[in-house]
Amino acid sequence: MHYAWVLIMKVLPFSAFVGMEELKEALMCLAVDPKIGGLLIIGPKGTGKSSIVRAFARLLPEIEVVKGCPFNDDPHNYEELCEACKRKLEAEGGLPIERRKMRVVDLPIGATEDMVLGTINVERTLKEGRIVFEPGILAKANRNILYIDEVNLLPDHIVDSILDAVASGWNVVEREGISLKHPSRFILIGTMNPEEGELRPQLLDRFAISVKVETIRDPKLREEIVRRNLEFEDNPLKFLERWEKYENELRNKIIEARRALSKVKIPQEVLNLITSTCSRLEVDGYRPDIVAVKVARARAALHGRDVVKEEDALVALNLSLAHRTRAGGLKPPPTQEEIKRAALMTFSPSRSKGKGKSEIRLKSSHSFFRSIRKGSSGKLHKILGLLGLLALIWLFTQNFTLALLVLLLSLLLSLFGRRRTYYEEGTSLKGKRSILVLPSTNSITGKNFLI
Repeated sequence: MHYAWVLIMKVLPFSAFVGMEELKEALMCLAVDPKIGGLLIIGPKGTGKSSIVRAFARLLPEIEVVKGCPFNDDPHNYEELCEACKRKLEAEGGLPIERRKMRVVDLPIGATEDMVLGTINVERTLKEGRIVFEPGILAKANRNILYIDEVNLLPDHIVDSILDAVASGWNVVEREGISLKHPSRFILIGTMNPEEGELRPQLLDRFAISVKVETIRDPKLREEIVRRNLEFEDNPLKFLERWEKYENELRNKIIEARRALSKVKIPQEVLNLITSTCSRLEVDGYRPDIVAVKVARARAALHGRDVVKEEDALVALNLSLAHRTRAGGLKPPPTQEEIKRAALMTFSPSRSKGKGKSEIRLKSSHSFFRSIRKGSSGKLHKILGLLGLLALIWLFTQNFTLALLVLLLSLLLSLFGRRRTYYEEGTSLKGKRSILVLPSTNSITGKNFLI
């Protein structure tokens, strides 16, 4: 048991934090799938935002890296090696491997662009005839956690550069006509106190998920917080030993969920729940939908399921939409109540009619041909229907064969109309000839769903 760094940092074990369940779940999902993107923690000072992030790092498993590589390159991923590791691989035919514990890399508020991105030593580069790169914070953060406290106080151009690296997985440095890039895949976690300034909506939207942390008002819970902190201060080693069982359980959950993630499927109706909710709430862009799918799959894997449930989607929607711009920036981010209402609107029409899960549709769905038959009003539809029936009866009295052919043709047209259900977006999700191209009609797995 390695308690040294915990004792030095004076940080409670992750499982010992009282409350903060939504934040814990968000962090666990990030641990399962770092490709989800960045997490923004919003809340007042003194609520344990920084402490829980450092405790979270202890749950993460060790990783294999190229020995001596300043970028912590993955020795098994040849496509994402730095230039030095590529040369070593070509020369020696293999790479030396060592195991390292994932850690939290802090980005100070006063950090300059060179400190963050790294810099090319132009003088030495020209003198030695090779690119001499001095790694920055993003190099150290590769395959680790990059933690930014008070991200709203950082200059916008630095936040932009960091978020670009998160999105692409690479850090590109250009100086004096010389360009270099290195892998930069990390779990980005930022915190901010709204009382000290807001984050630009454009930057806010670049964070994949967000969680709001409130000061706990329940006296019983506050009492438990005080008790645990005092116990930890009095005898840290004993406290850590008592909680190690729970830490190991969470750690094993993360490891198992990572292995199972690629096998987790998301049914069509759950995918419809996510996309329809995002559409109803008028969130900008498609990133929120994609993030919500990733989070839902990670949560399902954490709970030991190979199929995403509606509850996974609802949690994912809360995490991925609570900070999003809407209607081109004209509307504020949706509240949890608004998200819940929008999600329920997707399911209520079909369930009230007793349809199965596979038949879930939006209220706006309508038959292409049925819309013609309905006419401009209910009364007109009834009149036309009555006239058509009278005409058919008259035709039967005049020419039985012709009337029978007309009746059969009407039935065929009606059946064809029922097969073509169109949605507002112009795509058909039902019928044999769907114009919405999906890898599978039943479920979408991590392997064939492009996210």
